[in-house]
Amino acid sequence: MTQVDILILSNGPGEVTTWVRPVVKALRQELGDDPSVVRISVVLSPCSNASGKEAAIALSYPEVDRVQGAEHFWQFLLWGKTFDNWDWRSHGVVVFLGGDQIFPVVIGKKLGYRTVVYAEWSARWHKWIDRFGVMKPQVAANVPQKYAHKFTVVGDLMVEAGESLDSNSPLSITPSLPTELIGLLPGSKAAKLAQGVPLALGIAEYVHAKRPQTKFVIPLAPTLDLQTLASFANPQKNPIAETFGFGGASLIVPKDANSKALLKTTTGLTVELWQENPAYHLLSQCCICLTTVGANTAELGALGVPMIVLLPTQQLDAMRAWDGLPGLLANLPGVGTPFTKVINWLFLRFVRRKGLLAWPNIWAQEEIVPELMGRLQPQEIGEMVLDLLAHPEKLADIRAKLRKIRGESGAAQKIAQIVSEEIGK
Repeated sequence: MTQVDILILSNGPGEVTTWVRPVVKALRQELGDDPSVVRISVVLSPCSNASGKEAAIALSYPEVDRVQGAEHFWQFLLWGKTFDNWDWRSHGVVVFLGGDQIFPVVIGKKLGYRTVVYAEWSARWHKWIDRFGVMKPQVAANVPQKYAHKFTVVGDLMVEAGESLDSNSPLSITPSLPTELIGLLPGSKAAKLAQGVPLALGIAEYVHAKRPQTKFVIPLAPTLDLQTLASFANPQKNPIAETFGFGGASLIVPKDANSKALLKTTTGLTVELWQENPAYHLLSQCCICLTTVGANTAELGALGVPMIVLLPTQQLDAMRAWDGLPGLLANLPGVGTPFTKVINWLFLRFVRRKGLLAWPNIWAQEEIVPELMGRLQPQEIGEMVLDLLAHPEKLADIRAKLRKIRGESGAAQKIAQIVSEEIGK
């Protein structure tokens, strides 16, 4: 095979973990592991939801050979040169996995590479993009007939989360954790953690007091460390915690490397902290998860894990973790604070009526998993959790619906096949 460069364009934490990870694995399976023949590079573009750790996460994937962070993106887009002045082979393919679809058009032209775009909801620049892998047939429904040959339905990349769970692999979980395990996923950025951590821990305290056999675990996002998470459980560092009536929790890091770190609340409840990523084996053992909105709802849906989606609004100004243009505007210096309040007010007033924030609900166009928005309190959510635990048939119904709508697997493999075909051209 001719020496080839594959350049993957991506941006936020969700895309890097749920799109880039399965695609680079599939590319290596399709094209081989020898970087002297096929070299995989990742270039990140700015994202309002980025944590700054996306480059390190992408570089941790063994299939990836080199990564450039988002801070150097505009230089690369404008001049075609990376910060470290990477060399480029004469043959290559640009693969779009997040950002703006104009980026592969510009970069593909500069490098003289073929272009492949994964289009989740809409496909643009039909004339200048060589191939599209689309999530659903509807994405290609209104495409002019002369470009129809460029489109292939590959399915939903987020479903790969469920498919990557090897049922034959044993779950290395602390023996003290029983089957009635509840996962807490408060988010990865400060905008969500400030409210999500005290609310989730408050719910855990309430449920555990009435149902002592329950155990709780927090799988940390790859962009989050223990100390940062723990700071949001400390009312002295996170005053918002008081609005949930949460007394606080302290971090316990055991000396034994084989033991898990813990958050211990003032009521004595301990919550295990998992830093392994992805935590699909752990999540699959949860009878229910409490989560915020985001890519994690897609992963849980793909795994068939029931969930309650929480979006507390005690501090509207802290809710800056929106996707797209609103998120970018809400984070602008000076403009951000008032704009965030306006965006959230409009969302609460009008958009929320649709009730489709979690990915499984978007897929199904109905509320399969409960979505709760407003001035949420631990007691009310705790009662909902207790009711579901007391009626396992309700959880079984949610689980069955999730498995029904999560779609077919194989999106990453189909994208890899498209890339292989473009290399041949």
